[in-house]
Amino acid sequence: MSDTNEPLIGQVALVTGAARGQGRAHAVRLAAAGADIIAVDACAPVSDTITYQAATPEDLAETGRLVEATGRKALTRAVDVRNLAELQTLVSDGIALFGRLDILVANAGVLSWARLWEMSEEQWDTVVDVNLSGAWRTVRAAVPAMIEAGNGGSIIIVSSSAGLKATPGNGHYAASKHGLVALTNTLAIEAGEFGIRVNSIHPYSVDTPMIQPDTMMEMFGKYPTFLHSFPPVPLKQASDGQSGFMPAEDVAEVVAWLAGPGSGAITGTQIPVDAGALKF
Repeated sequence: MSDTNEPLIGQVALVTGAARGQGRAHAVRLAAAGADIIAVDACAPVSDTITYQAATPEDLAETGRLVEATGRKALTRAVDVRNLAELQTLVSDGIALFGRLDILVANAGVLSWARLWEMSEEQWDTVVDVNLSGAWRTVRAAVPAMIEAGNGGSIIIVSSSAGLKATPGNGHYAASKHGLVALTNTLAIEAGEFGIRVNSIHPYSVDTPMIQPDTMMEMFGKYPTFLHSFPPVPLKQASDGQSGFMPAEDVAEVVAWLAGPGSGAITGTQIPVDAGALKF
């Protein structure tokens, strides 16, 4: 029986987009629960259409350091989730090092802003290829290894509140995140016979570099009707009583629960992590 304080002891988790933000929070929280971590991030700009600063190799190294500070082991590597061959090599190397793979957190994602008929092909292709196709490539690389290990496991697909409702101004992002729901539910059916559970989480307004308040305000200034699709949250979140953004660590608590035995009966489910915003 697992230690209740470290329910994931002896397990191994792969987390994409792990250099900072939600990915780092997920990696560190899973490590605190006992898992060794394979942490991956592109650690470089993926397109000129993504205007916020990309994560760096130093960011990913810091994630590794924070994981190791919990007493767990970390394998970190700069890999773009658009590269299936490199993901497969990473999984193979992780299995060679740790002996197994039990948990996958498909977290890597990017965001840009434009109305659908005004965005460039590169804007559309980048967001869909990283967010949706990148998650599929990650699944394609990881699931065969999980099946071969024969230990079952848990896959957490990080979607968004935009995967459950329309969000004007970033329709390519919403399309990619809605697509992750179909990926999640189909994979839950297909992988269930191997004891692998698959669920998606749908955060809203998380405090990460992806949030660009000035860019959002510029968009809302041009198209004020869009603002109604981005509701405030009814549940107070910030300890300082000021910030309206959710700490990434709050989302990581849900990820750790989905990875662990306490959610053992849960699969093929979409879980809002939005402090109630979708109720508006």
